[in-house]
Amino acid sequence: MTRVERIRNALEAAFRPSELDVVDDSHKHAGHAGARDGRGHFSVRIVSDAFAGLPPLARHRAVYTALGEMMQTDIHALSIDAKPGDRQ
Repeated sequence: MTRVERIRNALEAAFRPSELDVVDDSHKHAGHAGARDGRGHFSVRIVSDAFAGLPPLARHRAVYTALGEMMQTDIHALSIDAKPGDRQ
């Protein structure tokens, strides 16, 4: 299973999103310290009713929590666009 698939699975399980895009941007950071240690750069766009009522910082923290150990072992940098669903 790829890292993108693992990220996707973790976020789907935690938030049951109506929209989810996970992109591996690691190729844009070749030679960067994060690339040298084997961890990757990723972008996540997620829309979920689970984010309703949460400020942006809390949404980001929830994503970090859902990704758990991957934040230490697989992910060097993570760009997050987390939005609540239409039902609020």
